[in-house]
Amino acid sequence: MVIDCDTCEVRGDACKECVVTALLGAPPTVDLDERECAAIDALASAGMVHRLRLIPIEKSA
Repeated sequence: MVIDCDTCEVRGDACKECVVTALLGAPPTVDLDERECAAIDALASAGMVHRLRLIPIEKSA
């Protein structure tokens, strides 16, 4: 999974409740593998971090 914060539709106020910001600050792009995504899901399910709030902006053709 590649997380590109520059293309996130809810970037701004929602960043403070996003796991990426909680763990890394607000980077322009983060590349997570399946194990890292599973770890973040487990931490979020346990209430230890916020869930990923990424909503990619749909690009018009």
